[in-house]
Amino acid sequence: MTLFILLLIANGTPVVARIILRDHFTLPVDGGLYFVDGRRLLGSRKTVVGLVSAGVVTTLAALLLGASWNIGLLVAAGSMAGDLLSSFVKRRLNVAPHGVVLGLDQVPEALFPLLLVKAEFALGNWEIVSILIGFCMAEWSLTYLMDNFDLLHTKEG
Repeated sequence: MTLFILLLIANGTPVVARIILRDHFTLPVDGGLYFVDGRRLLGSRKTVVGLVSAGVVTTLAALLLGASWNIGLLVAAGSMAGDLLSSFVKRRLNVAPHGVVLGLDQVPEALFPLLLVKAEFALGNWEIVSILIGFCMAEWSLTYLMDNFDLLHTKEG
């Protein structure tokens, strides 16, 4: 359960930071660079604040949940790496900013951290698949709720 909670925190923190900070401190991770296809490398919603806040909050949450700080940092780093990869792929597929691609928006940001902490949690393949399915269901549910409360436009995408 600790790992599942950390996944949710790592992925939700940049969204919450964006809601709280609005358009302040929005230095894009890609520095505004464009790829050879003429599209942004990652997009304007992938910010340094999002990455840093995910790392800090998830690390602190790990400590509060009785895990080591490095577990929190690994979960955050894996989640953010997966999220950045998803964003990169979505830009290459010409998906509009904030556009949703079922699976691509959830799997890498949960799978990468699960693989990073697999040994520490003695996760087998079925545990990874189970957590991944649970994470996708939670993410889809939260996205639905955010959409209905008109908060989705703040989602990192």
